[in-house]
Amino acid sequence: MLVEAAVGFFTGSRALVADAGHMLSDSAALGLAIAAQRIAVRDRTRRRTYGFRRAEVLAAFVNGIALALVAIWVCKEAVVRWAEPPEIAAAPMLATAVAGLVVNAASAFILSRGSHNPNTRAAFLHVLSDGLGSVGAIAAGAVMLAGGSTRADAVASAAIGLLVLYGGWRLLRDTAHVLMEGTPVEIDVHEVEATLRQVPGVADFHDLHVWSISEGFNVLTVHVVIAAGHHGTVVAGAAGRALRAAHGIAHTTIQPEAPHGTGLVTLGTRARRAAADAPEAR
Repeated sequence: MLVEAAVGFFTGSRALVADAGHMLSDSAALGLAIAAQRIAVRDRTRRRTYGFRRAEVLAAFVNGIALALVAIWVCKEAVVRWAEPPEIAAAPMLATAVAGLVVNAASAFILSRGSHNPNTRAAFLHVLSDGLGSVGAIAAGAVMLAGGSTRADAVASAAIGLLVLYGGWRLLRDTAHVLMEGTPVEIDVHEVEATLRQVPGVADFHDLHVWSISEGFNVLTVHVVIAAGHHGTVVAGAAGRALRAAHGIAHTTIQPEAPHGTGLVTLGTRARRAAADAPEAR
């Protein structure tokens, strides 16, 4: 990144500078993700009963904004350089871009052989996008070295800027969905409803909500209307087990309710009735 930035300013190539900016934003994103992950594992407190899990989502949201700002700057520079193409030293630009591609290829190879968790997959995709930026810079350098217009550098930097902008937009879209308490993408609410209807003793349900605190931490709450002849806590327990087995939702809060105009016998109700019938109460 540092080499590409230095050579980019020395040769006048904004494609190299844009690629270095892309690497900088990716490195910052990964560094911020590591810091957020350390914060996310802290124990919950009375003020934050879910703990600090959302720190990772907030960090990703900030990364998305940073990527978008970098992309806008790169595209603006590309427009200026298209209008007034500068002199560019194509040979050192091409050599540096090739070196950048080699480094990205080596990084991608290392990551592909490591553990395949969400963090390493994200890092692998970052490296691949950096490699595409290097390819664009190589193409621009080759065109200019062959006698083509220096506008090729502006085209390459604009392409890299659009690539960064697309990555930033996807990151903002996904994290905003989590922050707005959207349904997790891997959960189909219609299937969740079908699972609840199949639980014995569930006559109806309402106020079904499914959201995500962070990646892998999905939460569900629902009010379940209990059919006659069934016990509320038993049905609630069966519904929780069914949701966990079918959809992997381990954090569920199920509120049993009696049908309208009827009474629902619960363990608490039985305890109060037993207390009222005790000799001491009489």
